[in-house]
Amino acid sequence: MRACDVPLTAVSTPSGMLWEWLVMPQGLSNAPATFNRLVTQLFRSHRAYAQTYFDDIFVQSRAEYGKSDVENHVEHLRAVLECMRTNKYYGNLDKRVFGAEEIPFLGCFIGKRGLRARSCRGQDHCGVAGSQEPKGFTQVASLSQLRAQVQRELRGHGSAIVESP
Repeated sequence: MRACDVPLTAVSTPSGMLWEWLVMPQGLSNAPATFNRLVTQLFRSHRAYAQTYFDDIFVQSRAEYGKSDVENHVEHLRAVLECMRTNKYYGNLDKRVFGAEEIPFLGCFIGKRGLRARSCRGQDHCGVAGSQEPKGFTQVASLSQLRAQVQRELRGHGSAIVESP
């Protein structure tokens, strides 16, 4: 929250006191867009090797300038972490993945080969949350219609998708 915007968040309590937010409160209509714009601007100088999506930061590196991909990756990670420390942004260690060939993101895997669907054989959460295997003609037809709709929506995006084994 910018210091000049803090007074704009003032809320009057029943006791007559004013309470001001020092950080962006949840529930404001533009909070996600504002946060995403801030993170994008913050990491703009690192965009050659670090992409952001709201609170996710993706750092990818390849061998360049006589350095191995691992050496470059360590250098890029240090630069991103230093940027976070300088601007007082904190990461969740439980969510972090360092030095991976592929990372899970929004139901897919992203890696050197591009985008790949997650394999979810034998898992209950595959497809739609809480869904079960279809039983009977009506459920199979409904699932088939859903599949056709998804195919229509994804038409033209298939060149970047690699099927899971």
